[in-house]
Amino acid sequence: MDYPVLYRKRLIPEECIPLKDDIILYMDDEIIVTKWNTLKPRKDFHHGYSCYFLKEGYKVSKFLAEDDSLVYFYCDIVTYLWDRAQNTLTVVDLLADVIVKPDGKMNVIDIDELCEAKEKLLINDQQFFISVKQLGALIKLIQDGNFSTLTDRLKEHI
Repeated sequence: MDYPVLYRKRLIPEECIPLKDDIILYMDDEIIVTKWNTLKPRKDFHHGYSCYFLKEGYKVSKFLAEDDSLVYFYCDIVTYLWDRAQNTLTVVDLLADVIVKPDGKMNVIDIDELCEAKEKLLINDQQFFISVKQLGALIKLIQDGNFSTLTDRLKEHI
């Protein structure tokens, strides 16, 4: 299989960067699993793995310390732009995020950024509603005790 080149597109701050150092470990019609190191040195985490859920619109990342201990899971609400001719996949961050800590506690973050992006017309109505809908589905999945359905898919390929 010829894996696509991955890009991360952020709206705040506005940027689109190639994830040239990310290594695709697995890919099918439903998920892409990658291994990565932080782009810039950080004290809070060192490296990790991500699972792109292509149909659900989530990217679930396992953030690890240098000693491979789990720091937390970071869940981005995203959409995907495929350019099959160029074999690229651009992951568009829709701003709302969920952090799941090792003890299972959940924090929803960056809702203020989502609202700012809507106010400044950085996202359209469709993107805004997709973000809110996918965030709600993810929160329900976690609250219902089913977060492992996502993390298990990641574990299968790392």
